[in-house]
Amino acid sequence: MVSRRDFLAGSVALVGGAAVVRPSLASAWQQAAQQPPPPQPAPLTPVFTELRRNVGFFTGRGGTIGYLIDPAAVVVVDSGYPDAAKLCLDGLNERSKNRAIDLLINTHHHDDHTLGNIVFKPSVKKMLAHAQAVELMKTRPGRGAAPSEVAIPAATFTDVMREQVGGESIRVKYYGRGHTSGDAVITFERANVAHMGDLMFNRRQAIVDPPAGASLKNWVTVLEKAAADHANDTIYIFGHAGPNQPVTGSKADLMVFRDFLTALLTFVQGEIKSGKTKDQIIAIRTPVPGFDSHGPLAAAVLTAAYDELTAG
Repeated sequence: MVSRRDFLAGSVALVGGAAVVRPSLASAWQQAAQQPPPPQPAPLTPVFTELRRNVGFFTGRGGTIGYLIDPAAVVVVDSGYPDAAKLCLDGLNERSKNRAIDLLINTHHHDDHTLGNIVFKPSVKKMLAHAQAVELMKTRPGRGAAPSEVAIPAATFTDVMREQVGGESIRVKYYGRGHTSGDAVITFERANVAHMGDLMFNRRQAIVDPPAGASLKNWVTVLEKAAADHANDTIYIFGHAGPNQPVTGSKADLMVFRDFLTALLTFVQGEIKSGKTKDQIIAIRTPVPGFDSHGPLAAAVLTAAYDELTAG
């Protein structure tokens, strides 16, 4: 932007006693003055969707938030960003008549699933996450927020655990490295609803976090194990979905994402064998063959696939 001082110093010359404004600088000044203010974030539209037996999900900003509200308990899975968390908490309080939240579970450590913990914390009796997810919340590899900005769960698990909360039995299970090294699947067993967190991106590009221990190869296995561990009619809540795609689905949707990850690895392996360099491969912007719905490949996911496939 051209400052008024620079404009006055550089755009006015005296010619025969008349002031002449240099057209280029005058135009720049006018353009700067006419620039619209930075756009404000779009207002959030909080949406609560009921699924089965008092289990549902909330969408606002950030990852999908799962919840249980039954006559004896309230449970929350993930917390989104703080602004969305506030709207979610308000809605839960209204629906539960201001019951305390018995349990908040984080599926993994990423900001869009955990920064809202601070909003929920005063209302929560217990916060839980996988031990590795808690460690990642503390160290924040490659993340923007400082540890002091994250309300970190005090309770952890390493393999599998169950919690009886109100009329619901909740299973929290770790299947191994995938999206990160600390992702858990949260299953409301009686409702037959499973929150996958970011182990599931429905018809959209995967987000991979190698600094946090991600593994594309093992992610394929994780999806297969999770699908085998649930009933054929289980409803799955996904962390994210592509434009105009639902954030819930079935076992078949898990298998589509598994096939996408498999095809991604096969595609990158083929490019490596053809003699392409890493720079040439990560510059590719076409979709994975057969998966146009997931969108053009991003440099980050190609880099993660290349590095994993070429690791010693």
